[in-house]
Amino acid sequence: MPHQTLVNISPRKYQSEIYEVCKDKNCLVVLPTGMGKTLIALMLAVNRQKAFPGSKVLFLAPTRPLAEQHHQYFKKHLPELFAQFEIFTGKISAEKRQDLWQRADIIFSTPQCIGNDLKKNLYDLSEVSLLVEDECHRCLKNYSYVYVVNKYKESGQNIRILGMTASPGADRKTIEQVAKNLSIEAIELRTRESEDVKEYLQELNFETIKIEFPKEFDEIRKLLRIILDKKIAELRNRRALFGPPSKTILLETQAKIMRAISSGNRNFNILLSASACAQAIKLHHALELLETQTLHSLYDYFQTLFDQAKKDMSKAVKNLVKQTEFNLAHIKLTELLARKVEHPKLLETKDLVEAEFKQNPKMKVIIFSQYRATVARICKELNTLAGISARVFIGQTRKETKTLGGETEIIGLTQEEQGEIINDFKLGKINVLCATSIGEEGLDIPEVNMVIFYEPVPSAIRKIQRAGRTARLMKGKLIILITKDTRDEAYYYAAINKEKKMHSAIQSMKENLEQKEQKKAEENKQKTLF
Repeated sequence: MPHQTLVNISPRKYQSEIYEVCKDKNCLVVLPTGMGKTLIALMLAVNRQKAFPGSKVLFLAPTRPLAEQHHQYFKKHLPELFAQFEIFTGKISAEKRQDLWQRADIIFSTPQCIGNDLKKNLYDLSEVSLLVEDECHRCLKNYSYVYVVNKYKESGQNIRILGMTASPGADRKTIEQVAKNLSIEAIELRTRESEDVKEYLQELNFETIKIEFPKEFDEIRKLLRIILDKKIAELRNRRALFGPPSKTILLETQAKIMRAISSGNRNFNILLSASACAQAIKLHHALELLETQTLHSLYDYFQTLFDQAKKDMSKAVKNLVKQTEFNLAHIKLTELLARKVEHPKLLETKDLVEAEFKQNPKMKVIIFSQYRATVARICKELNTLAGISARVFIGQTRKETKTLGGETEIIGLTQEEQGEIINDFKLGKINVLCATSIGEEGLDIPEVNMVIFYEPVPSAIRKIQRAGRTARLMKGKLIILITKDTRDEAYYYAAINKEKKMHSAIQSMKENLEQKEQKKAEENKQKTLF
């Protein structure tokens, strides 16, 4: 048994049961964040190494820090001389990777790195007896995960595939595609409510806080909606928009219009449709910032649009900022900020954090928000409170943003900076992380006492990943802030429905696979009888 090889760790009952399935079949393991997917992969790696001496295990994760995290976990929980571990990153030269591949038993990498090496024929996957794809909901379309798994299926001699995720997708079609790409033969699903998981989890106190949308904000919203309604009507009259005028549909419409223009269709109607659509998308974004984020983030966005118009960067933007209603909205917004008025969500967040830290000064909190500007604002406000040391936790992409004073800031964290912040958070030097989606997936962020969603996310995957940051080893709180009569409400119910659909789709797929297996076994039995 693999657990006899493990150092300083023992599998829980549900992990052992899932492992027993993974041992014999290509398996998709769906487990909430922090419920120990990596230990299942570790036990399976031990099993395959013992079953096929001299073979290799390839463990893929979507980012370098995550690959490094899994590498450290394996080193920590396996005997020192059990296997030769190697981590592949773009920082190691291709020639060196080729050499390391020959010597290594267990390799940790990003799929892009392995994919590039396979394209250059530096090595093949014939000796790999186990391929692990972490965060395998990414195993779709042309992503490197798909390329690597296909190469493995072509050349592997002793194929075993393990896909791991907290959520494989929102709809059956997507989940089936992930399962097909990974040649999945069995699905193991557990949720926080599963009987065999419940006993290991702490109580999760879940609360939604509904916040009134201020009348003064509504005045700005009405002005922006007047222009948006005009643009939507124009797109319909020009026969460019047919579906509901959601941001997603507008983005799809814009893509169609741009494809028509780039293929040579430059008639007057299509060019005016392009302008109307661009303005509608910008207004949608402005309304989202107003309804769900902070007034500062809306002000910064307005400034960006004025700058673009001034520099003659876009005709659509020039037309938008000329509108009377747009300028009136800008004046009202500036007046509110001059009076130090902010979104009530920001004030609620501040009050929540302050109250919680008064009860437990040693607690840790993560606050999630969609936008960097909002995260920066929340962090700034929280650092005015006694005993709070908050830090922004965002992705690597360097983006320029305008501050209220008009200065330009470059925001973006390198992987090294992200690592330092997580380490300081573990040590307690930082006690609040204000994070964008980078804090949702995979990274080894320590468990926290409270998770706050500054706004609901309409994605089941992201909701599950965010919520998984608390109530694993200690009691936890999950709070979702919802501004009444705004898109917050729609997003909240969308995520709940998607999660329900996802679980029922996975369950029915699991049953289908089991029925196929049963039918196959019966057919084989019949063959042996005759």
